[in-house]
Amino acid sequence: MNNLFALGFNQAFIEYIKKNNLEEFSAGRVAQQHKDSYIVLTREGNKRAVITGNLRYSVSAKTDLPVVGDWVLLIASDDLYLIYQVLPRYSKLERQAVQRTGDSQLIAANIDHALIVQSVDQNFNLNRLERYISICHAGNIGPVLVFNKTDLLSGDQLNELISHVGRRLPGVPLMTATTVVKNGALDLLKSLKPQKTYCLVGSSGVGKSSLINAMMQQAVMKTSEISSLHQKGKHTTTHRELFVLHNGPLIIDTPGMRELGVTEDEASIRQTFELIDSLSENCRFTDCTHTDEPDCAVLQAIEEGQLDALSLKNYGKLQRESQRFEASKANKRKKDKAMGKMYKEVMKMKNKRKF
Repeated sequence: MNNLFALGFNQAFIEYIKKNNLEEFSAGRVAQQHKDSYIVLTREGNKRAVITGNLRYSVSAKTDLPVVGDWVLLIASDDLYLIYQVLPRYSKLERQAVQRTGDSQLIAANIDHALIVQSVDQNFNLNRLERYISICHAGNIGPVLVFNKTDLLSGDQLNELISHVGRRLPGVPLMTATTVVKNGALDLLKSLKPQKTYCLVGSSGVGKSSLINAMMQQAVMKTSEISSLHQKGKHTTTHRELFVLHNGPLIIDTPGMRELGVTEDEASIRQTFELIDSLSENCRFTDCTHTDEPDCAVLQAIEEGQLDALSLKNYGKLQRESQRFEASKANKRKKDKAMGKMYKEVMKMKNKRKF
């Protein structure tokens, strides 16, 4: 593709390249990652690339390495491009790293909107939606709810569900889709804007791959048969990939994530639970925990039916999780610093012995 702007390139990237005298490099966007190799979209087409040794060993954290959606600067060659630098990200989709205490895992970068997909069957979970929305806010990504497999509900059932979600998550855009009915994903496709990047997120089996295929108008993603018992497909996506839709938008598919831990950004949680946050300003005590304190505006709102008690419960759960992650991260930094100091002392003693 000759036009990088069609891939989401913008003026901010141009200004950064000029300011840092990096015009000698070509730019590209990471479309796929396979362990240590990448597929990068460039003016010259899709190119296979690897990162330079200097980039690998100069980054301060693994999250500084390229991920799908990143804009990178490249050293061109005949068969294999070298990724010299990752350009600054304007947004990121990040979660707690699985089984690595105090670490984060970067899922994708430079996303304008996350399409949070949930199927309207027995797996529908409002708490999970609030979790996804909090992670979007933490990464400067606009959340959009997509209710998939709406053919499983009657019109009245669907309207009731939409109304219930709207009361608990006011202000979050919501769309519906189904891939069983012809053109069931057409409204979703029409709502996406050219040159903007969208990311499909959601648990396994909610139909993300089927939605991708419907919007691409071809089978680019593998899908599994729907179980007659559970009315859901098996998880088939195993990697992240960026696609360019025929009408101009860009979309990133992600594997279903069973574990989706929030990081230490409590401000994003408050933004998700904006009603609770605004109500708490009217509590008698500034440190009100909204459990049993007198004159608690949040508890009063629950009694009056203005606030869902389950939303308050999830709010507290995510806050505690964020605080634990922050403490774990601080403890990890402390341990890493101590290990670094010990290593320097050992090397110092070894050098003394040489003489």
